[in-house]
Amino acid sequence: MTAVSEALPPVPDPALASALAADLDAADFRSEPLRRLWGEEADDALGRGVREPVLRAITRDVGPLATAGRFFVLGMPQPAALVDAAFARVGVDGLVALGLARVDGADAVPTALVRPQSFVDADGVGEWWIASDLDELALGTALPADHVLGVGGASRTLAELVVPVPVARALDLGTGCGIQALLVARHAGEVVATDISERALAFAALNARLNGVTNITFRQGSMFEPVAGEAFDLIVSNPPFVITPRVEGVTAYEYRDGGLVGDALVEAFVRSVPGHLTPGGIAQLLGNWESVSSLPVPQSSLPVPQSSLPEPVEGSKTTPGLTRLESWIDPALDAWVIEREELTPLAYAELWVRDGGTTPREATFGRMLEAWLDDFTARGVTAVGFGYVLLRRPAAPGESLHRFEKVSQPLAAPGGSLGRALRDGLAAHDGLRDGVPHMLVTAPDVTEARHYLPGNDDPSVIELRQGGGFGRTVEVDPALAGFVGACDGELSVMQIVSAIADLFEVPLVDLWADLEPRIRELVLDGFLVPAP
Repeated sequence: MTAVSEALPPVPDPALASALAADLDAADFRSEPLRRLWGEEADDALGRGVREPVLRAITRDVGPLATAGRFFVLGMPQPAALVDAAFARVGVDGLVALGLARVDGADAVPTALVRPQSFVDADGVGEWWIASDLDELALGTALPADHVLGVGGASRTLAELVVPVPVARALDLGTGCGIQALLVARHAGEVVATDISERALAFAALNARLNGVTNITFRQGSMFEPVAGEAFDLIVSNPPFVITPRVEGVTAYEYRDGGLVGDALVEAFVRSVPGHLTPGGIAQLLGNWESVSSLPVPQSSLPVPQSSLPEPVEGSKTTPGLTRLESWIDPALDAWVIEREELTPLAYAELWVRDGGTTPREATFGRMLEAWLDDFTARGVTAVGFGYVLLRRPAAPGESLHRFEKVSQPLAAPGGSLGRALRDGLAAHDGLRDGVPHMLVTAPDVTEARHYLPGNDDPSVIELRQGGGFGRTVEVDPALAGFVGACDGELSVMQIVSAIADLFEVPLVDLWADLEPRIRELVLDGFLVPAP
């Protein structure tokens, strides 16, 4: 039977939230102190869903940090007297009033998790306390349908991607526990956070209170309904994009399932978002999109182009799913879409059946897997892509950016570098509207690798490698390699190209026609930047 969530006050008591924050601070309830308390190996095991090593390390420790760790990190009942001692300001009664605990005889029983969440973004390093529902490890059963997820991999991915620009108004659509709203609030004057789930909004409001963030307002509703007629400078969304079959016996989890057929939720977002962006405004979301054997029957009231979709060109970095996604996007927008992975229907179904806490040992696993595969077969789905979507309403006239690509290699180290790469790529696109800059310099994170066949003095392959951003590797020929190597701020672009034309004894006009589009790509990707 699916677990039932405990009630949570929709508006947290400010005094109790402040008291809890003070108790957590006094206990030094943060990532590094906890990791030191139970050891790095046990902490890594906990990240894999194994809690026994952590529990062994702190079983006999009755200090405030160990008690808080057992209670709020592991989600384990504790003697009420011990919890009262660890949370001296808020007490067990206050935790109950906040919806984070209940009393069972002499024990205090957690009804939610509160975990420290460290982050690194373009503004620096920080840490928050994030409350969310008990996970399946603490529950010992499948998740309830109204489960509010904590900070997972998708949340951290979107946080890394958000373009770090100061804005007046921002929207976090589908806020969940509120992690994106908290991050965006660091460089926004006002943030509106929406969700269809009242329970998610209650957690998000509590998390804002716990961390002293006051510039977020919360509204309940589906998609853009709560902000009808409003426009924003930045819209971020980790929406419930998981594709779930609409049949009995398959739980529709609020945190991941938007209630529409197939990938119609992502379609609805990208079709609706232009009306909510200010000039220059940016929208970013994570999403799934389907590759289909032929155009599907429209899944919603949204218009779907009826023309045939072209097959991808041989050697192209795009996929049928990306081509389908592109057909939904207003061509007047700047669009930069990156597909990170593509799963077969079977792999996708197994991933999300397991995500809900159902394992192959259970009889329901096979039935749910069949329901997913039947749904994909009925709609002609051959693969499901996952990736990042960035849309921008241009602030000035000019050629729009339309970049749809598959990037599967490991990305650069975290810390806001991906968001900065997207920001700098948009700025580079704007600068290229007036042509290639007069003078370029090679970015400091770019290195060159040359590969030689045994006994051959000339390289068979020359690669430019990027240490930051998206960690791209680009194969270049000797002429382009020579151009990049000469971009040190001393010579103009045309001086360098003229010298290379003389060296290779080719007409300057022909060489420039060959190099110019590839130089533009290197500028857009951050290999080359305008000289100061």
